[in-house]
Amino acid sequence: MSFSAAASSLRIILAVTTDLNYDQRMQRICSSLVAAGYQVQLVGWQRPASLPLAPQPYGQHRLQGWFQKGKLFYLEFNLRLFYYLLTQRADLWGCADLDAALPAWARARLGGQPFSYDAHELFTEMPEVVARPPVQRLWRWVEKFVVPRAQLRYTVGPALARLFEARYPGHAFGVVRNAPPAASPAAEGVGVGVAPPKPAGVFLLYQGALNVGRGLAELLRALPQVPVRLVVCGEGDCSVVLRQQAEQLGLLHSDAYPAGQVEFRGYVLPAALRAVTAQATVGIMLLENTGLSYYYSLANKFFDYVQAGIPQLCIDFPEYRALNEQYEVAVLVPDLAPATLVAALHQLLPGGQPGPHYHRLAANCRRARTEWNWQQEEKTLLTLYDQTFQNLANSNCQ
Repeated sequence: MSFSAAASSLRIILAVTTDLNYDQRMQRICSSLVAAGYQVQLVGWQRPASLPLAPQPYGQHRLQGWFQKGKLFYLEFNLRLFYYLLTQRADLWGCADLDAALPAWARARLGGQPFSYDAHELFTEMPEVVARPPVQRLWRWVEKFVVPRAQLRYTVGPALARLFEARYPGHAFGVVRNAPPAASPAAEGVGVGVAPPKPAGVFLLYQGALNVGRGLAELLRALPQVPVRLVVCGEGDCSVVLRQQAEQLGLLHSDAYPAGQVEFRGYVLPAALRAVTAQATVGIMLLENTGLSYYYSLANKFFDYVQAGIPQLCIDFPEYRALNEQYEVAVLVPDLAPATLVAALHQLLPGGQPGPHYHRLAANCRRARTEWNWQQEEKTLLTLYDQTFQNLANSNCQ
C-alpha cells in the first residue's frame, strides 16, 4: 500500500500553463496520483479556442485572462495563479516547468508545505528562449532560484536528469518518462510476434506542436520525392507558415493526391489522437539541434508511436539513440537535409509501401511497448511522491 493510501487524505495542487484537455503527461500523472489515494487538482489556462474540460478523476480549474503569449501572458498567468492558490488548501504544491514555478513555490513557502518541480524540458535552453539572451537570463535566474528549493524534482529523461544534477550538485532528479499507458495487460502481449491488422492506406504521422525546430519545413521539402501522405496533428507558432509552404510546394492538392498529400488536422484530443496513431504507418520524430532542451529531449511522441506498433523516422539525438539500441524501433537520421529524410523514408517504405526493414522495426515496437509504458513509469512517480510525504512526516516527528 502506498504511503498516500495508508495516511489521511493528502491534497496535491499542480499548475501548468497549458490547455488541460491536451496535456497528456499531466493527465497521466494526476490520474495515477488519484488512483494511489491522493486528492489532486490540476490548474491550467483558458485559451480562446479551448473546448469544455473533459471529465477526469481529479479536479480541474482553468484560469482566464487577457493575454495568450509573450511577456504579458507570463506576468498575468503568474499573478492570477498566485492569487488563486492563496484561496486553496494543499499538502503539496507543484508545477510543470519554470513558467508556473514561482507562484507554486511561493504558496508552498507561505504554508510551510513541500514544493515539487516537474521539468518537462530544459526550459532555459528552448529555441525561443535561447534566441533572446535577456529572456534567457531571466529564466535562468528563475531556475537557479526554484530548483534548489524544491523538495521533489523529476524530469522526463535520464539525460536531462544528469544535466540538472550537474548544474545543481546535491539536488537529485527522478526520471518519469512520458510514455503512454498500455491499452490493457492483454494488449501488451498480443501482437508481439504477429502484426495487428491496420486500415488500408499508408501515411506518415506527425503529432505535436508546430514550432520552430521541429523539422517540419524540411520534411515538407522532402515529401514531393516520397509517394506517401503526411497527416499533421497539432498547432503552434509555425502553423500559418507551414500551411503556406505546403501550398507553395503543391502538397495541399495535386493530380496524384486530389485531397492533398499533406493534411493539417489542427488540435486533436488525446483519445482521437491515439486512434489516428494506431492507423498510421510511420511516425515522425524530428528536431533541430537548436538548444540543449531539444538535444537532450525525450518526447512523448517517441513512445506514442512505439505503443501503437509503428516504426518512426527519428532524429539521432542521445536519448533516442540509447532507446533504439535497446529495441530498434526507428530509422535514425543524423540531420534534417531533405535528401537524408528521403533516403530514410525509402528505406522504410520502398515504393511507398512497407518493406522488410519496416516489418522488422514494427515487430520490435511490439516487443518494446511491453516495457515502455505508463504502467511502468507510474511506479517511479508514486515512489517519488510517497517518499516526499514520508520524509516530511519523519521530519515532523523529530
